[in-house]
Amino acid sequence: MKKNSIQAIPPHERPREKLIEKGGESLKDSELLAILLGSGTQQINVLDLAKDVFKKFGKEELSQITFDQLKTQKGIGKAKACIILASLELGRRFFIREETPRAEINGPESAYSLLKSLSQHKKEHFVALYLNAKNQVLKEEIISIGSLFSNLVHPREVFAPALEVRAAAIILAHNHPSGDPTPSPEDCALTRRLSAAGDLMGIEILDHLVIGFKSYISLKESGLILAKE
Repeated sequence: MKKNSIQAIPPHERPREKLIEKGGESLKDSELLAILLGSGTQQINVLDLAKDVFKKFGKEELSQITFDQLKTQKGIGKAKACIILASLELGRRFFIREETPRAEINGPESAYSLLKSLSQHKKEHFVALYLNAKNQVLKEEIISIGSLFSNLVHPREVFAPALEVRAAAIILAHNHPSGDPTPSPEDCALTRRLSAAGDLMGIEILDHLVIGFKSYISLKESGLILAKE
């Protein structure tokens, strides 16, 4: 085994393994950079190369570095320089931007306006909108995609994302590929089941929309969410 090989580093100290096991927040800046670089050279392993980059440029300079500046670092070629620059730019686009106002749900119609594209699907898509205490959308998640005639949804698949974003409430929706938005008995039973689970967790199911080709039905407006089997 070569002294300068990443294989010479104990597995639990290798950046990729640490990322998989402990998550990105557990890695040092140099370790994250090492993952981007992918490999070192015959003279230096990728982790030491990443450390050298930080020693030479520092965080502040590296955040605004140019292609030509990166190329002055031994071990950084065209491909590695492009990877670093692309990653920095992607980070800027994600985090150095004005926050987009969150959509606010004030009734079934506003929820439908966000979800009516479900009508275009030939298979049944079951979707959840996760809302904060102000009924602003924190996240939209596809819970499952079923066949032409049916879908399978488990409560844990609905509520796991809600816990991740600390949602206060959820709006459910799914399309009927037939085009007819009339809720089936199975739709009503599932909604009651999820509402009961939400009551236990303190996360309210505000509504469940069934979406057809050009219309929808709100189970809340229809009085079906609280209906008994």
